[in-house]
Amino acid sequence: MRKAGILILASSAAIAVGTSAVGYGVTVRNAPIPSGGTARAAQAAARAVPSGAVAAASPARTALQPRSPGAFIEPDADFQFPRLAEYPGPAGRIGIAFAGEPFRTRGHPFFRAGPNGRACVTCHQPADAMSLSTRTIKARWDATGGRDPLFQVSDGANCPNLPRGEQKSHSLLLERGVFRVSLPWPPKRPDGTQIDPDFTLEVVADPTGCNTSPVYGLKSPIPMVSVYRRPRMAGNLRYVEKSGQSLNFKSMTPLERDPVSGEHSSMAIMSDARATSLRAQAVEAAGVHMGLSNFTPQELERLVDFERKLHVAQNASTIGGRFDAPNTPKALGVNAMVKGTAQYIGNDRNTGVFFFFNEWKKPVRPGDAQGEFRASVARGYDVFFLKPIWISDTYGINHLPLAGNPYKQTCAFCHSTQLTGGDDVPGWMDIGTNNFPNTAASPDLPTFKLTCKDTTAPHPFMGRVIFTHDPGRALVSGKCQDAGGVVMQQFRGISARAPYFTNGGAKSLREVVDFYDRRYRIGYSDQEKQDLINFLSVL
Repeated sequence: MRKAGILILASSAAIAVGTSAVGYGVTVRNAPIPSGGTARAAQAAARAVPSGAVAAASPARTALQPRSPGAFIEPDADFQFPRLAEYPGPAGRIGIAFAGEPFRTRGHPFFRAGPNGRACVTCHQPADAMSLSTRTIKARWDATGGRDPLFQVSDGANCPNLPRGEQKSHSLLLERGVFRVSLPWPPKRPDGTQIDPDFTLEVVADPTGCNTSPVYGLKSPIPMVSVYRRPRMAGNLRYVEKSGQSLNFKSMTPLERDPVSGEHSSMAIMSDARATSLRAQAVEAAGVHMGLSNFTPQELERLVDFERKLHVAQNASTIGGRFDAPNTPKALGVNAMVKGTAQYIGNDRNTGVFFFFNEWKKPVRPGDAQGEFRASVARGYDVFFLKPIWISDTYGINHLPLAGNPYKQTCAFCHSTQLTGGDDVPGWMDIGTNNFPNTAASPDLPTFKLTCKDTTAPHPFMGRVIFTHDPGRALVSGKCQDAGGVVMQQFRGISARAPYFTNGGAKSLREVVDFYDRRYRIGYSDQEKQDLINFLSVL
């Protein structure tokens, strides 16, 4: 609503400050009020964007009132994709900035439906920071009675042979936000030749029935392994696509080359690094998730160009205020992502992964909830950037001679890419989200037993016999040492895309922080945990 020269954006989210939750009904944004011809143009722009979005002419100041919360963009939607839009989220507003010319979405390869009714946007929703939250998944089930193309049984059900239209058949997607990923066993190289793995693979528990299925399982005519993984964020990908390096420093092996460009791949696009480029990922997704034989070369180029120019970040906090306002830390807001430099390491004290939060390190007046929250965010960044932790028994770090076991570092050692918090050092790691004993036993997920063959060295921390819910990179490489290894994701827009970890095992940011605290015996205080959560919520 409009009031005295300001634009008030409705929101019902609340974020905890310290140990108490404080709710605010509005976020206030300084902005000029459209009038006359400007108002008519603004109204036209409002009709041109999906319900729930806030279109803006530029990242600077003007915005429109959202018409309803929680927009879901369906395949073949026809609207003008703007340079900047905002969507309401659990912690405030998510900003989506496109560093290109606005375009109509109708017919665009990212938004066009494939033969099964899905499009790329089905699983990469702007309101969910270009991923897909269980909040959205459950809302689509309720709205469509489970008939939305999102719930295609090929990968949206626990197994394709389960009864259609029943919630229990889709329980992993509804509760964990994970899709079934079916991979060949033994694994195959990109050229189709078979890899001889250096470990054997057994199914210990199969709650979905897919891995022991005579049609879809390990002993089917075309042997396949089913694991269950979250859709990764399709934004800020220009920060992810390339590494500028030629070596996987975690395994000390050369990085694979993209067969089209010939350049070394960052191997960071998918959780198991099986796609060497955005093109390769798009081609696979088109066939597996959309039922599309392929994109044309022109469509593929247009799709990849869109993904490279798309930027995502929290753009306003329910309590912390807007991030395009004066005296806001430099790293905050989606405009920082548009202007930022890719492939830049920030984990030193002169640069900072997210620069510095000095603007929010000011004395706080009693009763100033916004000031309290901002101070909490600044403390959380210091915990992330400065607090020492002892990293131990982590493949990808501790097996390297230069690191040792344990190795004293900070969160920023791994989450080092400036502005994203991704991992600037190529490769995958096993921090314990998949492998026992560090992962929590999950009776709804399959459990596998990997046994390293006598002809190969045992895993440096788990020996020759490994139990896991998802073998991770090992299903692609066939290497025992890669068991449970996954590629780190970025932090931006993280508040909007719960649950977390590749298997959806953490339902909240608190559960993420608790996992690391427990896994590495950090000993965070309750205040430090809340400060970390508040810090993550503004990214």
